[in-house]
Amino acid sequence: MSSRGEDDRIIGARQAQAWRHWLASPPGLYMRQWQENACERVVADLFGYHAIQCGNPAIDCLRANRMPNRVWVGEAIEPLPEAGFLAASSPADTLQRDHAAAGPRLALPPRPTLLIDHFGHLPFATQSLDLVVLPHVLEFADEPHEILREVDRVLRPEGRLVVTGFNPVSLWGLRQSAGRWVGHEWLPEPAQMITIARLRDWLKLLGLSVEEVLHGCYRPAFDRANWLERFAFMERAGDRWWPILGAVYLLSAVKRIPGMRLQGPALRKRFSRRMAAPVASHRDTYTRVTRAVGSSDRSGPPGA
Repeated sequence: MSSRGEDDRIIGARQAQAWRHWLASPPGLYMRQWQENACERVVADLFGYHAIQCGNPAIDCLRANRMPNRVWVGEAIEPLPEAGFLAASSPADTLQRDHAAAGPRLALPPRPTLLIDHFGHLPFATQSLDLVVLPHVLEFADEPHEILREVDRVLRPEGRLVVTGFNPVSLWGLRQSAGRWVGHEWLPEPAQMITIARLRDWLKLLGLSVEEVLHGCYRPAFDRANWLERFAFMERAGDRWWPILGAVYLLSAVKRIPGMRLQGPALRKRFSRRMAAPVASHRDTYTRVTRAVGSSDRSGPPGA
């Protein structure tokens, strides 16, 4: 009889495998393409030394980043693609195929890989990382607050956090809610969509300031690639007319550390020690000049 910890590990491995298969489906590839392009736009010009991506090796969020030390961090229960798997040339090319048969093969992440037990306990020193990317990590976590607190601990001041997730206020969110009512959810279990407003509140409590939010994937939640292609016109229309209704969002936040400022008696005492006593005041200088001018007037010109 297996222990409870082993049972949880088996269940987590099955859920991670289901998520991996969904990413290989046409809507998953469509979402991956937008998300990688959005991450490229956000992280391309971020500078520093250390960057990590937690989870989802199929979504390469750090491919455009130029930091020297970039590491993919995964949980031990998360299955890695076997060696020899071939990656699809691009999500756009794969969308043209019918995925009724086997889905595309996913390649191993090119950067160093680090496996840990839980994202709530990152093996990094306090204030040691410049960039942390969480692609759909909070939606599958039992304690998302714990992960955010740990990310806040390892981030340096002015460090950047990038979070991606599914928008419940979208066509995909509508299908997910309808599927939950009928007992057939569209996204793999246990995906829990988190609204942007809720995520903003969590980050605000940790002192993380939201700087940018991007929305994308406006096409309906179809399972076949040909139907997704028929509604490609909704991308430009969605960006213009209903940007907040995108199925996927990317949120970028910066860790702010408030500075110290002396006020009150401590400030006056500090500067009183530094200021030297004035040699002469303005009133004394004015009095001496007035007396000198008056005495010269009374003496008169010589020989008068």
